[in-house]
Amino acid sequence: MTHATLLLGHADDRSFNTALARAYAEGLEDRGVHVDTFTLATLDFDPVVRVGHDHDQPLEPDLLRVQASIDRARHLAFAFPTYWASPPAVVRALVDRLFLPGWAFRYEGAALPTGLLRGRSARVIATMDSPSWWYALAQRRSLHATMGTATLHFCGVRPTRFTTVHRVREMDATTRDRWRAKLRDAGQRDARGLAAGRPLALGA
Repeated sequence: MTHATLLLGHADDRSFNTALARAYAEGLEDRGVHVDTFTLATLDFDPVVRVGHDHDQPLEPDLLRVQASIDRARHLAFAFPTYWASPPAVVRALVDRLFLPGWAFRYEGAALPTGLLRGRSARVIATMDSPSWWYALAQRRSLHATMGTATLHFCGVRPTRFTTVHRVREMDATTRDRWRAKLRDAGQRDARGLAAGRPLALGA
């Protein structure tokens, strides 16, 4: 069975962001993918990197559970709201504490490291109130740079696809329902691509 790890960065179980994440997971599961879902706000771990990467800061049991799931997974998914043009603090805290040298990447003398999470694809589902033009021009597609290029690609995860949902604050119920359907369909298409060894669909 193909495994996927879904990392949910919204703390409110009733949120639209959570509903989109669930729809995406349902789409993957419809096509036979086993999905481990972790709500990051419920995990018990120290969010602070206290000693740097030159010293050992043992991973807490919840982080070890996430790490074991990613080790099994062929596909990763992040779902989170956008705060100040960035992922929420709990998402960055997970990355800071878990995506470490020796597990997520390794320097071997070159300027750029070897990504140790290669062989996995990813989808990032991000919601925001900003319109698409503001995100592109004023914020310079910040999530695509930080979560895509600087984090997932850096660790060898590719392809990484983004589903960016804009103007959430203005959405009516009908539009939200359409987005949930789009995310479920994206999960189904991504699952089919995983089964066939094809790249992920470009969008939701």
